Amino acid sequence: MSAEAADREAATSSRPCTPPQTSWFEFVLEEALLEQHLQKPSPDPPPVQLIVQFLEQASKPSVNEQNQVQPPPDNKRNRILKLLALKVAAHLKWDLDVLEKSLSVPVLNMLLNELLCISKVPPGTKHVDVDLSSLPPTTAMAILLYNRWAIRTIVQSSFPVKQVKPGPPQLNVMNHIQQEKELTENILKVLKEQAADSILVLEGALKLNKDLYVHTIRTLDLLAMEPGMVNGETESSTAGLKISAEEIQCQVCYDLGAIYFQQGSTNAAVHEKAKEKFFKTKELIAKNGSSSLHFTIDEERLAGYCQACQVLTSSSDDASQQATPYSQIHSCMKSGKYQDLVKIFLEDNLTLSLPEQFRQSVLRELFQKAQQGNEALDEVCFKVCVCNTICDVLQGRIIDIQFCQLFLKPSKEKIDFLLEVCSGSINLENASEELKRRMAAFLKNLCLGMEDLQFVFMISSHDLFIKLLKDDERKLLIDQMRKRSPRINLCTKPVTSFYDIPASASVNIGQLEHQLILSVDPWRIRQILIELHGMTSERQFWTISNKWEVPNVYGNVILGIKDSLTRDLVYILMAKGLHCCAIKDFVHAKQLFAACLELVTEFSPKLRQVMLNEMLLLDIYTHEAGAGVSGERPPSDLISRVRGYLEMRVPDIPLRQVIAEECVAFLLNWCENEYLTMQVPLPLVQTNPYVKLGQLLAATCKELPGPKESRRTAKDLWEVVVQICSVSNQHKRGNDGRVSLIKHRESTLGIMYSSWEYLFFPLQEPLVLTTILSLFVKLHNVREDIVNDIAAEHISIWPSSIPNLQSVDFEAVAITVKELVSYALTINANNHFWLIIQADIYFATNQYSAALHYYLQAGAVCSDFFNKMVPPDVYTDQVIKRMIKCCSLLNCHTQVAILCQFLREVDYKTAFKALQEQNSHDAMDSYYEYIWDVTILEYLTYLHHKRGETDKRQIAIKAIGQTELNASNPEEVLQLAAQRRKKKFLQAMAKLYF
Repeated sequence: MSAEAADREAATSSRPCTPPQTSWFEFVLEEALLEQHLQKPSPDPPPVQLIVQFLEQASKPSVNEQNQVQPPPDNKRNRILKLLALKVAAHLKWDLDVLEKSLSVPVLNMLLNELLCISKVPPGTKHVDVDLSSLPPTTAMAILLYNRWAIRTIVQSSFPVKQVKPGPPQLNVMNHIQQEKELTENILKVLKEQAADSILVLEGALKLNKDLYVHTIRTLDLLAMEPGMVNGETESSTAGLKISAEEIQCQVCYDLGAIYFQQGSTNAAVHEKAKEKFFKTKELIAKNGSSSLHFTIDEERLAGYCQACQVLTSSSDDASQQATPYSQIHSCMKSGKYQDLVKIFLEDNLTLSLPEQFRQSVLRELFQKAQQGNEALDEVCFKVCVCNTICDVLQGRIIDIQFCQLFLKPSKEKIDFLLEVCSGSINLENASEELKRRMAAFLKNLCLGMEDLQFVFMISSHDLFIKLLKDDERKLLIDQMRKRSPRINLCTKPVTSFYDIPASASVNIGQLEHQLILSVDPWRIRQILIELHGMTSERQFWTISNKWEVPNVYGNVILGIKDSLTRDLVYILMAKGLHCCAIKDFVHAKQLFAACLELVTEFSPKLRQVMLNEMLLLDIYTHEAGAGVSGERPPSDLISRVRGYLEMRVPDIPLRQVIAEECVAFLLNWCENEYLTMQVPLPLVQTNPYVKLGQLLAATCKELPGPKESRRTAKDLWEVVVQICSVSNQHKRGNDGRVSLIKHRESTLGIMYSSWEYLFFPLQEPLVLTTILSLFVKLHNVREDIVNDIAAEHISIWPSSIPNLQSVDFEAVAITVKELVSYALTINANNHFWLIIQADIYFATNQYSAALHYYLQAGAVCSDFFNKMVPPDVYTDQVIKRMIKCCSLLNCHTQVAILCQFLREVDYKTAFKALQEQNSHDAMDSYYEYIWDVTILEYLTYLHHKRGETDKRQIAIKAIGQTELNASNPEEVLQLAAQRRKKKFLQAMAKLYF
């Protein structure tokens, strides 16, 4: 059955009741006027819009005398209106492409249902049950048109539709849109239910092998002239527009291919059918020509379908699939033959058949696979990126940033492959001058951007380079490259020597700015700036990259330099040096800072001291990331410079807070406690708050092994931290842009919490970190509403109360404890005391599985994965009880019973209560072999006997019957049996929670 009934019922119930406009009918019902209208070159309204008007008027419901809405009457007026709509469609030769673009689904459904009706297809008849070969040609054609439209509509509905931006809301318009949307959804639902029948009808049409006819205006006129035969057929069954069998097969094959392709997303085997239909369509078009078709086919779309089917249905032994690069690339990506993939891209650089978007999508997929851990793909990514870049160069497109990033650190292998791609991508005998010019410009700019002369000469001596560049250009470029020094030795040159370098105007400003952004060679940076200032004096080149950031305390001084070239150079050298320092590229950072130091020494003592300070910080970072990792002490010269910086009293020097913090942390990390506590000048302690903090920390750490009476410094440090953690009304952002975890309060020390917070994170000395952790843990435990204390080493040295408890921001203190222990574990992930703190934090925040993970990890790291006994100061009774509670709340009740044995006094009450639970999420009876307490095993035997659990009772009896558990055994034997079971149980738990 067609969608006629559902559509008509919905249509009649949704349209408003309006009386007919008789004068309008009398006008449009004149046949001559309609024909004259259709014959106009550009009729207004267009013919398709007339269909909408006629069908809307014909489907308007009527109102009876009782003001009740009735379905549209089947009278002469409505029949003529429907006939007029059919005539307009006949004028358009029933071209579904035209009709679908201009008519909505409900209107086109109504039109085709009227065609079925006038073509004598009985209402309610299933089309799949009708023998098309026995029907009149116009009737068979009407059925084909309807079913073709049905599957085309299903396919079209599966495509994403761009939402039209709504205009001002109008109630009547919105109601009409909503009604049409509901109508469309109802019709689509019916069409999808009938999809299988429609496919069978069209498959049957492929077997007809005879010409068919479709109604024309003339045949529709014949129907209108025969009284009482409006729903019948014309006198001549062959009247109408002739559609050849080949054209029918071509159109039906295309539509069937589209529906099969759409169904292939859920059933891959259907793609074979789609492929067969599309290739059959292609053959028929090649045979008959697309111009002979009454119904046009989008050949570009057909080619895309064919290509997609080839890829989706390709197989390893299908040699025909190797005809297109798409299928080859798909096969290479699927099988992992990435070297073949590179070869395909290289070959395509000559033909340029692959679209840019497709090339980029393949590269993105390779990058994603490489980021997922496949390091072998890094080289493939580079090679494909090079192929894409040379393709962009030849087509005059901008070079992608990925190529610049991959080429920041060139190597001989990379240069060799790049030159191979360049040579293989251009045929010098047949290439146009434009292509040669583009390739030459690329190679020339590549040389200009190179820092290593060895790589420059590799390119400049290549055969392709020699052929593309003229002798004069090549000699000029080579001479320019040879002037470069392979080493940076700025200290032997006066500042003015840089200004003697002649500026080259051969490269435009955009290219130079691009090189300026990428370069980290001080000599090259200066040369580029000289060339840029030679081209224009209006630009401030320190602003061309928003990644160049200099702290405000320095920026104000640098931007005060009058000479624009010097200002740009100092700013860029410092910004690039700070960036290299941030990304731990300390070699380039040192070169950039050294160049900047040499430059500013001549004219600004203030900036000279700034650069000396920054180089001190760089040396600290370099040591901590290098020799300091292996525990090698820093050289005495570096320690002296750190002390000198802290004791420096040069007025009006802009200082960065982070340098003082790092210097204090450096002294603490390398246990310079003697200097901090005894030798540091008193005025320095009174004026520099970071030194004061360092002194308190150093003194506290120094006195930790001593008696309690000598811990006055611990109390002083406690009071300072409590003062810093006091609550004020607002957060404050530090100079470095961080927002502190604890709300700021101006202390007598002049320290903001952002400084204090930052001071912790450069620290690496375990004793200092342990001291800070224990202080904050104690501060966290002091609050009155605390339920679960956190344990920490040396926690007893701190005071146990705070006079003004409400003044402390305990929420922020809790966050700080989490941050500190997370940082500490990055320094040493095997410190069992820090692991216990992490576990206690998770326990206090009800994250019981994570808490068990860290409790078990703490025991594992100090017992060689439980092969040795866990020290009693690690697995204290408090820790064991918390592990018991974690297991209980995770419904692992057998684990609870086993852990009760670990306590100094076995907790039988808790163990028995846990074993009574029948809803346990652990391995239950498989854990019985880890129980060594005979009383618990006897209780298990009784419990299973009481429940009638014979199998489990036997397991418990087997466990209790082991000779090593006999109460008459010596104490050493019993302890050894318990220790062996502890080891196996804890190892099983670790495998479960790690």
